[in-house]
Amino acid sequence: MKRLHTFVTGCLLAASLLGTSCTTNFEDINTNPNKMTVGDIEASRMLEPIIYGASKQWQYYTWYWNDELIQFTAFTGGTTRQEHRYFISDQDWKGVWNFYSSYANNTLHMASLAAEDGDVAIQAMALTLKVLFMSNLTDMFGDIPYSEAFQGREEGGTKTPKYDSQQEVYEQMFADLEAANELYATQPTMLDGNLDGLYGGDMTAWRKFNNTLYMRLLCRVGGRSEMNVGQRMRALLADPDKYPLFASNADNARVDYTGIKPYVNYFTDETENEFTASGRKLTEQFIKMTVISENGIQLYQDPRLPIWGKKHPSRDTWKGTISGCTNAQQSDADSGASRLNYEVFCRALCPSFFLSYDELEFILAEAALKGWIDGGEQAARTYYEAAVTASMEKWNELGAYSLTPVTITADDVATFLASDLASWEGHTNKEQLIGEQKYLALFWTGMEAYHEYRRTGYPVLTIGEGTFNDHILPTRFAYPATSVATNAAHVEEALQRMGGANNMKTPVWWSKQAIGR
Repeated sequence: MKRLHTFVTGCLLAASLLGTSCTTNFEDINTNPNKMTVGDIEASRMLEPIIYGASKQWQYYTWYWNDELIQFTAFTGGTTRQEHRYFISDQDWKGVWNFYSSYANNTLHMASLAAEDGDVAIQAMALTLKVLFMSNLTDMFGDIPYSEAFQGREEGGTKTPKYDSQQEVYEQMFADLEAANELYATQPTMLDGNLDGLYGGDMTAWRKFNNTLYMRLLCRVGGRSEMNVGQRMRALLADPDKYPLFASNADNARVDYTGIKPYVNYFTDETENEFTASGRKLTEQFIKMTVISENGIQLYQDPRLPIWGKKHPSRDTWKGTISGCTNAQQSDADSGASRLNYEVFCRALCPSFFLSYDELEFILAEAALKGWIDGGEQAARTYYEAAVTASMEKWNELGAYSLTPVTITADDVATFLASDLASWEGHTNKEQLIGEQKYLALFWTGMEAYHEYRRTGYPVLTIGEGTFNDHILPTRFAYPATSVATNAAHVEEALQRMGGANNMKTPVWWSKQAIGR
């Protein structure tokens, strides 16, 4: 019974450990009565609700936050929702903080139970998931508690943890991923693979996920010379037996749903009007990057576009709305705008992606171009084209679920790679080309496009006249008031170190803005 109590209160522990209150829906989306054994919760029984609960929230965040901030979509159906205008409140910061910290806390609880049981597989998986959640927490807010976080359940543990610098946080995340990789190397066995919504208990697959996540985070801090990213990347690539990575879309960290509640995607019960018709239209920025037009005539489109979106019923061409528009512009901006593809994204079986093979290939392309790894521009081109191809193949599978099925063939991919949208030879700024195509490939993948924009500055976005935050796209989310009130000294220390106020204009340490100032 002690274990059951500890699990159910795990979310509340995150509140005391990181100075927040609990997310209101955590227990709803993280409790599966069909899998829990009341009175004796095994560590493995925590895995399923963590994976499925987090994956649903990943979908919600990509729709609600990422797509609006980064100009994939804009809710121009009224003034009740103004994320694309950067009208973001303390309650929003608090919800995001609570989500990532609560899940990270529960992965550590799962790890401690696994250690008691001698369950090495669950220990390793818990470390990988902890880094997945904590990396997003630090990337959203900057400096965060890490070394002293989640100690409230321990005797003498602090409830006012220090905020580690982002550099320190990243070093600790790298250490956790190294530790997880060593655990996977022992080839542990998961007793019930049915509880693993990602890989069915396949430790080799989890090890690839762990190390590909490592590559993502190395790339994130690539602009910081003190992190020696090139040396670290080369070490991983030089020893594929020790550090196996994704090799195809079959390795993607993808959560598939059965279609039977609660194993359904987040938007299953949304009507088309709720999901997109009254808002969340595709933006001008998005259409500009996926459609070639000449003299007002649309000549060519990215093969993925009709999977991602739908033309307005009144138009036979793609039209984008204006992100960050003023109230006066709103009606004209919204009229005839293209929408997200309801048939694809509101299917009960629409999967959720934590990390995909195409992202790894884009990382390698950038790394080769910048000299972090060997190969130079020729290798960069090979990685880049492999990345685009992987993205096309990933979305081709989902194209079958559009009302008018969409198929992307090998010829379509070749045509796209030769087009003005994506041609390697046709773009003089290769870094921008990689950044912009990576941005598109990260569509519907959590907050990754937002993180990447702040790191690279690509694509170059037009900030609308109706935006708040002094017309500055948020550089971070501010620490919620509850964190400031309960741990003021450490919060102030973190802000001094980051060199700014507790607002959405102070850049995070690895961002292009912070490195360039």
